Amino acid sequence: MAAPEGLFTLEGRPTAQLIADQLREQIVQGIFRPGEQINESVLAGQLRTSRGPVREALQRLSQEGILVSHRNRGVFVLELSDDDVREIYAVRQAMESTAANALLDAGQEQIKDTCQALKAVISDMAKQVAVSDWQAIARLDMQFHTTFVAGAANTRLIRIYETLAAESRMCILNLAVSYPRIDALVQEHQNLLDLLEAGDREELHKAIEQHMQTAVNDLTAPRNGKAVTA
Repeated sequence: MAAPEGLFTLEGRPTAQLIADQLREQIVQGIFRPGEQINESVLAGQLRTSRGPVREALQRLSQEGILVSHRNRGVFVLELSDDDVREIYAVRQAMESTAANALLDAGQEQIKDTCQALKAVISDMAKQVAVSDWQAIARLDMQFHTTFVAGAANTRLIRIYETLAAESRMCILNLAVSYPRIDALVQEHQNLLDLLEAGDREELHKAIEQHMQTAVNDLTAPRNGKAVTA
């Protein structure tokens, strides 16, 4: 792995968690490509730290499934197959449906707070769509969904979903370069927000299912240089 100069800018002695967080972000942004080896000694040298915290950071990301460790070969960025994509989005659908139920059962105050947060994300998303900033769009796309799940106030659900969110961003940014339904991107997420705000459980579940299935269809279609809404 030829690490880009200045890739990590951590102040003080970097901890395993800080290293893992930065490396995860670099991976989902596509700076480290699927199948690329992550060299422990190169990272340690760049960070001017011992290999211990770097090794722990790599182990954490391997446990999350973002990295894959091959005995006697090293650690590599996960390569996502079509089956992986289907699994990721199937689990996301189940978790977002669970979060939707929890939110709708929690009462109007929790729904209102979540909807306010989602509106802010959609507003930012619309601005980035206007300037076609794909990195920002992908980040905000997943921020919408993680905010939606976070509204359920279930810490374990949130923790598990964060790994799925990272894998989803890898799908979006690594399998292609742009969104095919750019004009519909904001509206698709606005529809989810409107259904949550209206408390329409049945239609919200249908919208979540359709949203995920459309993403799977696009991501597993013959590669044509385009990505999907998540």
